[in-house]
Amino acid sequence: MSRKLFGTDGVRGTANSWPMTAGIALKLGAAAGRYFRTDGRNGHRVVIGKDTRLSGYMLENALTAGLTSTGMNVLLLGPVPTPAVGFLTRSMRADLGIMISASHNPAHDNGIKFFGPDGFKLSDEAEAEIESIVAGEIEPAQPGNIGRAKRIDDGLGRYVEYAKTTFPAKGQLSGLKVVVDCANGAAYKAAPQVLWELGADVIPVGVTPNGFNINDKCGSTYCQTAAEALVAHGADLGIALDGDADRVMILDETGHVADGDQIMALLAARWAEANQLRGGALVATVMSNLGLERFLAGHGLRLERTAVGDRYVVERMREGGFNLGGEQSGHIVMTDYATTGDGLIAGLQFLAAMVETGKKASELVRQFETVPQMLKNVRFKAEKEPLSAESVRKVIKEAEQRLNGSGRLLIRKSGTEPLIRVMAECEDEVLLTEVVDGIVAAVEAAA
Repeated sequence: MSRKLFGTDGVRGTANSWPMTAGIALKLGAAAGRYFRTDGRNGHRVVIGKDTRLSGYMLENALTAGLTSTGMNVLLLGPVPTPAVGFLTRSMRADLGIMISASHNPAHDNGIKFFGPDGFKLSDEAEAEIESIVAGEIEPAQPGNIGRAKRIDDGLGRYVEYAKTTFPAKGQLSGLKVVVDCANGAAYKAAPQVLWELGADVIPVGVTPNGFNINDKCGSTYCQTAAEALVAHGADLGIALDGDADRVMILDETGHVADGDQIMALLAARWAEANQLRGGALVATVMSNLGLERFLAGHGLRLERTAVGDRYVVERMREGGFNLGGEQSGHIVMTDYATTGDGLIAGLQFLAAMVETGKKASELVRQFETVPQMLKNVRFKAEKEPLSAESVRKVIKEAEQRLNGSGRLLIRKSGTEPLIRVMAECEDEVLLTEVVDGIVAAVEAAA
């Protein structure tokens, strides 16, 4: 059947509107339970984590009802980062992990992400099968086989202890003042605790969630708040996470922001020098800057590009045996440490570079000069298909001809929101602006 529920990162939408309703969540839970509990045994487990959105309570309860109705035992972690769910799914020998989060989206959105028993996100094929089960009649378990639900109080502590092990054993952060902006999200307890236990002087920001303020003028999508705190406190580094802490932006002592491309460049060069970078390559998406590709080539390394979405980065990493990848948006995937993007652990790796080199953050955040890049988003009505309009296709073709090999053009629909993303790179900034604005205008007229 055609995929209607699942996008590029699970199921996502506005809370209490299709598909983010209690009814759909219940069916998804029951379908996932039926998909994973195929032998009739009662020992199957699923761990569920969530971020701090108000709607998380509703979806958590609905998923639990659906899962237990098909015989799955549910282990409830409460608010934890998305990478903690991947880690604990493996650690607790669960058949399935679920994270309730809309990541960097505003509080009125929510989402449901599924992880397999290996801690990695489910494949497109597995999601399609679960969706087909949702569309049919879901057979419930017999009364004696209904599952149980249990709160796991130390799930957060387990993740905190693990995160600390990814920092060099002999290293410590004493003498470093670190701002950490948790976006009023899932890492509001874990991130400050990890940094403090490693010895840092921690300035926490975005650690007072109220159900509505996740990602609201804070976090990795709004680094101004972290930058202000960093300068005000004279801190050495800023770590800005998103709502579920699978993304990160790094800020140096001046407040300058380094995106995922710059962080990956630093880690790739360091790991290659230490013979720790497997496959001689970094995996990133088509959105990563051309400057990153040139930087890697200068170090004798390759850039393997994938479609947008950290799941596709991870799939390529697993196929090729690579251990470092990510997205410009701040997903940094280090499969030596985690099964998905982990903003906190990426921040620890940056701090390790500071400690081991003795350099300031400002000396590490600019690994390469970026090629001028412009990205604009155009919102469209759900019933429209603006990229199919002849007028839009004509403008795109003309733009490609104008660039004529001197730049790069990428236009795509978002997998999580009704947006058309128009991105271009070109050394000629005047041409860059003209090309992007022309396409945006055409898409808006058709949207």
